[in-house]
Amino acid sequence: MLDRSITRRNLLAGSAGALAAAALAPTLATPGDAAQRPNIIFILTDDLDNQSITAMPALQALLVQAGTLFSRFFLSMPLCAPSRASILRGQYPHNHGVLNNTGINGGFPAFYHFGDEQSTVATWLHDAGYRTGLIGKYLNRYPKEAPRTYVPPGWDSWYGLMEGGANYYLDFSLNENGTPVTYGGKPEDYLTDVLSKKAVEFIRADATRPFFAYIAPYAPHSPSTPAPRDANAFPDVKAPHGPAFNEADVSDKPAWVQALPLLNQNQIDRVDSHYRDRLRSLLAVDDMIRAIVDLLRTDGRLDNTIIAFTSDNGFQLGEHRLPLGKQTAYEESIRVPLIIRGPGVPVGKTDDRLTLNSDLAPTFAAWAGATVPDFVDGRSLLPLFASTPPATWRDALLIEDNPVIRYHPATPVATPGATPPSEASPAAGSDDEDSNSISPAQPPPYNAVRTTRYLYVAYDDGEREVYDLQADPAELTNIARTTDPTLLADFADRLEALRTCRGGSCRTAEDAPFPGPA
Repeated sequence: MLDRSITRRNLLAGSAGALAAAALAPTLATPGDAAQRPNIIFILTDDLDNQSITAMPALQALLVQAGTLFSRFFLSMPLCAPSRASILRGQYPHNHGVLNNTGINGGFPAFYHFGDEQSTVATWLHDAGYRTGLIGKYLNRYPKEAPRTYVPPGWDSWYGLMEGGANYYLDFSLNENGTPVTYGGKPEDYLTDVLSKKAVEFIRADATRPFFAYIAPYAPHSPSTPAPRDANAFPDVKAPHGPAFNEADVSDKPAWVQALPLLNQNQIDRVDSHYRDRLRSLLAVDDMIRAIVDLLRTDGRLDNTIIAFTSDNGFQLGEHRLPLGKQTAYEESIRVPLIIRGPGVPVGKTDDRLTLNSDLAPTFAAWAGATVPDFVDGRSLLPLFASTPPATWRDALLIEDNPVIRYHPATPVATPGATPPSEASPAAGSDDEDSNSISPAQPPPYNAVRTTRYLYVAYDDGEREVYDLQADPAELTNIARTTDPTLLADFADRLEALRTCRGGSCRTAEDAPFPGPA
């Protein structure tokens, strides 16, 4: 068993762990050969920040050092439900229509009503002959406005976390293949451990055909309740206090940031305390990774299994005076690690090309030899694993946070029997698990372009932010007022092309070389 004290030493030293020397794993089997197509395991955490993976020794040893880390992996909307819909559909939020966690364009009710789940990565892989299973969190507010026994299309095995739990770590309910099952508050009821056991059972159930396991623990989302065995881990760790932490001068920032006072000591202590709980909650996820890899190795299936690990959005821990939260265009919110290991994936490599959560579904489909619909905006990552890099790749991507758009942009194709989602958003503390946010401010609606060098943010209230990430990776100096007007016009033109793109036109808009300075 890996020594968790290594975790604390690495974290305090600020190290992400040493990576093994780069080498190519065995060549991927032909997708059309059903017997050789790889198994695919996708582990999706909730609200994970970039630094916390250094506190997960099993992830470091079994995934990072054994695979490829994508260091510029972004979320097209840094909020739970919209991001998860993008992962399932391979689309930008303005195309799948899930733009919030609540309200008429929010969460599971919107995804269900719009008919989005009639065609997802689950249905594509199921139709391609894969045994499919979802284990954990699906979309916020599942299964509100559907029967409590409802299982979405495409899933052969279903263990979906249901709304209304006391804190979603204990005293929660799962829809287990159509039957709601309630768990209590005993140590053996701890959510991540329950999901780990379900995942092991799913993997063991049938070795005659390839499987796709979508495993979605709630950690490290607030309240970040750790497993009892981990309650006292990391006693002295503090949140990363980088250059942007409690930013001293925000006079160049938009008004909503300028309105934030400097964090006081009580707020800083709260950030540090919450960070420790987040790390503690992730140790059970680390145990899950170890258990899954051990099982696959014992069964002789590890060499033909893809394992991908990421999060639905990032998380801010005091940067730019924002105590705790997400949903901004800053790097801490929009960028998370993506780690992939498996056949054909380079070992011990870090890839810094721009990748996006909408790429995951077409990537899984490419491995499975499944057909991808024309509506998909994202692209397969498989060309990035080749010894010869692709001639062109994404040079810009869209970040959007515009929950004021009230209706699906395309004509809804409602799920049979579905009723329209409720117009009203739930009050804080009701059925939206993200209502426990402890950040005092959220940005106005915005759209943003992230290029390999720049971040350009256009707020609906007319304010702008521009950061040269090559010179200013901490995003301390907003250069919007001093940027060449020609470059600002280039940003605005690219933003408009991305904001209205669909399918192939999204990839065209992303790939066009950015006309500004390299």
